[in-house]
Amino acid sequence: MIKKLIKNLFGSKPEPAVIKEQKNKKTPKEIATEAGEPWIEVLGIDVDKDNLGNGAFELDWNDKFVANLIRAGYQGKTDQDIVDNWFKTVCRNVIQENFEQEQADPEIRASNRRDLGDGRTEVS
Repeated sequence: MIKKLIKNLFGSKPEPAVIKEQKNKKTPKEIATEAGEPWIEVLGIDVDKDNLGNGAFELDWNDKFVANLIRAGYQGKTDQDIVDNWFKTVCRNVIQENFEQEQADPEIRASNRRDLGDGRTEVS
């Protein structure tokens, strides 16, 4: 009875208002899709705690991104296959670029020097 009296005097606790902006706020993927732009994002990275050299990336993309990959020659049975093939290419390119930079660095590059005498040296 006292609860009912207090409720009548002060009214019920107001429901938390949902801010309209948050409800209508679009994700970057939705914005890009509506604009007809390709979009991809790394959602997460998982690393095997027992073998740090193993892991996985979780990617999300829109249809326009996949369409661009198909036009660029990437193939696969599913959208995921197509994106996986693209991602493998990106990873290979990163590795290759790092390898080439390493090979070009004389301090890192392994070389054998042999003194031939008369001020001459053979480098291999």
